[in-house]
Amino acid sequence: MTDFASIADKVADGTRLSEDDALFLLRHKDLVAIGQLADTVRRRHHDDEVTYIVDRNINYTNVCVTLCRFCAFYRRPGDAEGYDHPLEVVLEKIRETKALGGVQILLQGGHHPEYGIERYEALFSGIKRGEPIHIHGLSPSEILHCCHVSKLPLPEVLQRMRAAGLDSIPGGGGEILVDRVRKLISPLKTMSDEWLGVMEEAHRQGLRTTATMMFGHVETMEERVEHMRRVREVQDRTAGFTAFISWTFQAPNTEMAEIPMVGGFDYLRTAAVSRIYLDNIENFQASFVTQGIDVAGLALHYGMNDMGSVMIEENVVSSANCECLANIEQLEQAITSAGFTARRRNMFYDRVDGTGRVVDRHHDDAWNDKNPEGDVRPAHIEDALAQAAG
Repeated sequence: MTDFASIADKVADGTRLSEDDALFLLRHKDLVAIGQLADTVRRRHHDDEVTYIVDRNINYTNVCVTLCRFCAFYRRPGDAEGYDHPLEVVLEKIRETKALGGVQILLQGGHHPEYGIERYEALFSGIKRGEPIHIHGLSPSEILHCCHVSKLPLPEVLQRMRAAGLDSIPGGGGEILVDRVRKLISPLKTMSDEWLGVMEEAHRQGLRTTATMMFGHVETMEERVEHMRRVREVQDRTAGFTAFISWTFQAPNTEMAEIPMVGGFDYLRTAAVSRIYLDNIENFQASFVTQGIDVAGLALHYGMNDMGSVMIEENVVSSANCECLANIEQLEQAITSAGFTARRRNMFYDRVDGTGRVVDRHHDDAWNDKNPEGDVRPAHIEDALAQAAG
């Protein structure tokens, strides 16, 4: 029989939770008790440090043919408000990012009908020549769109993107990894197996990624658990996800504006359950962009150990009237006010100083064991580490 006491015993013993356990917690009303379980799990992996990264979300184009119902950002091809940033605009944004201590760019855009592999190769290589920085780029659906436009298989596209300068892949477009849901909210986008297949192939090629979940729209509690289960299964096989990030659907200005948005209670409960259930992922990010800085600070006591990004620029969620950005001082203040020590990081959770130089390398034993290349970083990070040691 599944009850809170038996689940608490499992957490205390370090025993893996079942899907029924996770579903029970998602329906449980004692939020504080769930938070205490999540905090117990967090403390097994982390001390009192809470990390954050300084980067910039650069949306290279908003032209998209996927037409997701939950998105307020995209514009159809030919729309007067559509744009496709030339390389120099992207480079100028990177220069501004570096001047503020940024260590990477989150590079994502729409499914532009003209973006094939050559376009991405030119973009990535142009960045590496003009303003070298870590490219945390694209989403599985963008990558598969590139495969479609280029008429090339996924392994070749990923190999060419990596050779051109792609350093890691964000978990964008995960939404809920259940096809029933995806057919309702984004029928022209990748289905669940395809999204997961991109991530698993990326891990096979040595690319680290993150995993995400956007919830609070048309999914059921059972489907939230199914999403987490499928992520956990991939992580069991590859250990390639560095972090899990969940956030709530933002309705304004979308085709789903009539759906009532969930609040902080559901966010904290779901985030905490993700920490408890996803026992093979080390890092969990609080979503201050959708929840606000105060709730995000509270989430640090509900299993989260990372505050995500000081986003110098954000265009997608803000298109849905969600205007919650924070500078470095505000983010560090939220962390310290919650009783933790703030530390900057990079994508790999290495600790970095204000210039982005690695001062404490984070070793991921699970990834090292499963990845043929071992726990290595992209060349720009490995070269900097060698110079520092040398």
